[in-house]
Amino acid sequence: MKKRALISVSNKENLVSFAKKLVEQGFEIISTGGTLQLLVDEGIEAKSVETITGFPEILDGRVKTLHPNVHGGLLAKRENEAHMAALNENNITPIDMVVVNLYPFKETVTKQDVTEDEIIENIDIGGPTMLRAAAKNFKDVIVVVDPSDYDQVAASLQEGELDQITRKKLAAKVFRHTAHYDAMIARYFNETTKETFPESYTVTYEKVQDLRYGENPHQQAAFYEDVQHNGVSLAKAKQLHGKELSFNNIQDANAALEIVAEYNEAAVVAVKHMNPCGIGLAAELHNAFTRAYEADPISIFGGIIACNRKVDQETAEQMHEIFLEIVMAPGFTDEALAILTKKQNIRLLEIAEIQTDEKAYKLTTVKGGLLVQTSDDGKVKESDLEVVTERKPTTEELEDLLFSWKAVKHVKSNAIVLGKNKQTIGIGAGQMNRIGAATIAIEQAGEKARGAVLASDAFFPMPDTVEAAAKAGVTAIIQPGGSKRDQDSIDVCNRNGIAMVCTNMRHFKH
Repeated sequence: MKKRALISVSNKENLVSFAKKLVEQGFEIISTGGTLQLLVDEGIEAKSVETITGFPEILDGRVKTLHPNVHGGLLAKRENEAHMAALNENNITPIDMVVVNLYPFKETVTKQDVTEDEIIENIDIGGPTMLRAAAKNFKDVIVVVDPSDYDQVAASLQEGELDQITRKKLAAKVFRHTAHYDAMIARYFNETTKETFPESYTVTYEKVQDLRYGENPHQQAAFYEDVQHNGVSLAKAKQLHGKELSFNNIQDANAALEIVAEYNEAAVVAVKHMNPCGIGLAAELHNAFTRAYEADPISIFGGIIACNRKVDQETAEQMHEIFLEIVMAPGFTDEALAILTKKQNIRLLEIAEIQTDEKAYKLTTVKGGLLVQTSDDGKVKESDLEVVTERKPTTEELEDLLFSWKAVKHVKSNAIVLGKNKQTIGIGAGQMNRIGAATIAIEQAGEKARGAVLASDAFFPMPDTVEAAAKAGVTAIIQPGGSKRDQDSIDVCNRNGIAMVCTNMRHFKH
């Protein structure tokens, strides 16, 4: 008896040559719709699925392979006498191979201006059913979902048969594929029905690349992409120059992207170890870079740079003077590329135009579990601020307070940021107590602290941080407020002529 292959694919890449090899190996081909037409047009003998079901495709093709003559042929265990007897009694021929890939749901759901009807019609039903049936019965049925496997399967068949290990690997790929497919569909429905935290949480990503190692050389790592994310993303970045990105590069670069997205004015952010070491704003990008560099000219060495404007020649000349790991921007002029590519190892990444209002979920793994939260996209405007001191901040202080508030949001807690003239001048990150973070930021700022503003990611449980700020010459403070002892800090401000505003919002970042 001839072996039978059922072929029905959306992605027709390399299909014709594979089908010809199957015919050469003695396979009878059953097919559907556009796949059948392609095979016939290419001179490949193939039968319609109707010839084995005895039933026409109906409901605009929604029903064509959902039939016992198909699924009986897929699911029957060949060594089970009762199964084979049932096939004989019902005149069902076993199917020995399934070559199926699915309606392009991912490509559809990520299109601009796509309609819900179009999305729904690209949810495949018969395809996943056939794939899962064949994969379940992998000992008897070869299942191929990925065109990249065609050559291996064809070569193995020419040599004899596919071994059980290969069959099982092909089946495993099927279940990964259908799980990925279903997860994308579930996400679409969750988002459109506004299910923020459903009773089960399924996420799916596609591999971008294997990485040389993880956070440390003894760790393995890979980089995956959220294919349904439409905003700026490192996974979608185009690398124009330099070495392959490492695990730590990607972590730092993502931190820089999240920070630079806070600002509408031309901004440059320098990051080291996932904390900003310098942030600068200006009307022109080269001035913003100067401010970011001068914020901490030591820590920026070997840093990650994110820009929200195209890098021009003047900015590139400044960057070229120091060692930088990565420069990311929405583009680079030809002159800038000519300068920056003189250094062999610097990574240059072209990213999408940065949006300041993207929504996302934050996922954090814990032992045996997953924490899921919405992103910290809380915004504070001048009108949201509550002035709690006798002195109100000046216009210039208000600008620096809001600038520093956006910065402190992205610094590891406990966090303190000193800002002045749209430039960070002191950053204290990740300390076990707030006065420790303030001490680091104030020492880094030095004399620049006089006339600067201070931002704290959380309230002051004691007045010691405010006392240190007053001694350093800080003139305005922004903090969430809400401590039982807020008045102690307010009193220190009033005695020293410091303006304090409260946001009624905190920005812990653990």
